[in-house]
Amino acid sequence: MTRTRALSLAFAAALLATVAAACGGTATPTGASGSPVITPAPTAPAGSGTPTFTPAPTEPGQTVAPTSPAGSGEPQATSSAGAGAADACSGTDDNRRFYRSLAQSVAWPVVCPVLPKGWWVNQGTSRLAGGGKILITYTGPAGASLALSEGFFCAAADGCVPSGADAGTAPLGTMSGTIVALDDGGWAIVVSRGVSPSWLLVGHGMDQAGLEAIAAALAEVAG
Repeated sequence: MTRTRALSLAFAAALLATVAAACGGTATPTGASGSPVITPAPTAPAGSGTPTFTPAPTEPGQTVAPTSPAGSGEPQATSSAGAGAADACSGTDDNRRFYRSLAQSVAWPVVCPVLPKGWWVNQGTSRLAGGGKILITYTGPAGASLALSEGFFCAAADGCVPSGADAGTAPLGTMSGTIVALDDGGWAIVVSRGVSPSWLLVGHGMDQAGLEAIAAALAEVAG
């Protein structure tokens, strides 16, 4: 090999290494010729980032105070005397503003989860029309999930509770609700089932005690 050819190969190798570094990759010589091969830099798995929370645009609408049918026998919601700022709500500042804005616009108690590390907001929507409602879901460790519905989200007699069997009473923040062992293995706690406004927390990937602990820690957001 002549000196000129050796210098040309060295220059080419240096040029490819520079390009690889600029692209976030590494140059690894392979083969007898010594020609470098660019290896792309590793990328994060899909969906590993923090989910973006995008509340639906709110609509002007009438707000209605909580009501309950006489003699229904279903535990009913009562406003908390200890309502506070949305600072306790899990999630990002946008999530907390979402809860705060809704609480200032409706006449019923708005509650939010206060969750340990490992939980994040998956998606959520709100609406003021028809009395107002919020639907929000969370994803947690080992595939666990929560779905929280509040307000005028259901007009059905069963309260839109998934199929299951009642298993006693349990707190939902400062309210008292009915806990339901769902047919699919999950758990739910419902307050004011079959009327509006109502509250429903559904959990999967956890046992009864786990959902009850999350439900009891719900914080009411001051309006």
